[in-house]
Amino acid sequence: MPKKKHARFAENATFPHLFQLSFDDIQHGFEMKGKWVEFFGNVKPIILELGCGKGEYIVALSAHYPEKNFIGIDIKGARMWRGAKTTFENNVKNAAFIRTRIDQIEGLFAENEVDGIWITFPDPQPTKERKRLTSPMFLNRYKKFLKPGSLIHLKTDNLDFFNYTLSTINKEGYELLLHTFDLYNSNLEDDVMLTQTHYEKLFLNQGVPIKYLRFRI
Repeated sequence: MPKKKHARFAENATFPHLFQLSFDDIQHGFEMKGKWVEFFGNVKPIILELGCGKGEYIVALSAHYPEKNFIGIDIKGARMWRGAKTTFENNVKNAAFIRTRIDQIEGLFAENEVDGIWITFPDPQPTKERKRLTSPMFLNRYKKFLKPGSLIHLKTDNLDFFNYTLSTINKEGYELLLHTFDLYNSNLEDDVMLTQTHYEKLFLNQGVPIKYLRFRI
């Protein structure tokens, strides 16, 4: 393991707002499930970012919306380190991170504990539909802990994945609120424009349009 990555993993273990969970940890019962109000010390809405990478959205959203709490989830600890370190050094109290596989998400939150989800540039899984984070299987998992009326946001560079998600929303009878095939040539001006992820900047530099949608399940 490269020295830099090893050092980041070691520092991750010192962050009080970063939980690193194995499959067995979750199967034996995650201590924070149903108790996130106690962790944050308030009853503010909880918003998740799935596949948070370096945590750019968690950092930006937590600063812009102090009236909400944000939790980033990803399996890549070396990437997550950046967001966890930034929020720790800035004493951000409304941000947390969980390092685990997203397919274990049902073990992290209790019924009606979460108020919304951001999915930012996920792996499109071109040959494995069930693993797509907007597949019916995953959406049914989110239902188990999302409050009624909660919003799900998706940003992606991948046209096939975007069209797949639009089709899934339609087939499942969910409420599509907004969508654009070219975010930065649209008239949209809200929190989706607050920041750009590392991968988003790469795609934009390559001239790839960014797709965005939001819906309710």
